[in-house]
Amino acid sequence: MTNEEKFEYWLDHAQYDLDSAGSMFLSGRWFYVVFMCQQAIEKLVKGLYTLYVDDNVPHIHNIQSIFDHLEDKLAIKIQPETYKMFGILSGYYIGNRYPDFENKADSIVTKDTAELLLKQTREVFAWLLTLKK
Repeated sequence: MTNEEKFEYWLDHAQYDLDSAGSMFLSGRWFYVVFMCQQAIEKLVKGLYTLYVDDNVPHIHNIQSIFDHLEDKLAIKIQPETYKMFGILSGYYIGNRYPDFENKADSIVTKDTAELLLKQTREVFAWLLTLKK
């Protein structure tokens, strides 16, 4: 499998997660909106990593850390608000997915927060796609 094919694999999964975030928003599952946004951006950034760095993608979930390896390869300067958003989204990653945490987290994320992060995620997702070779 070429790195281009690996990128497409990551992209397919990232797009699926972004679509799932939209579905979760329509169903009122606010926490899962932001979790799926986190997953979508993480996977797309990992796809870009396979193109520009190598196919040994770090097994971490911190989007900022993964993107740090790309920034030099792409010769771009990421906007501070995008970098901040990476940090916010990374905070919504669920490592072990314990039910008690999920139930509490769903009450912490409001509709407004979910809507804003979904909008920002769609914008950043589109921007990240422009970085592909």
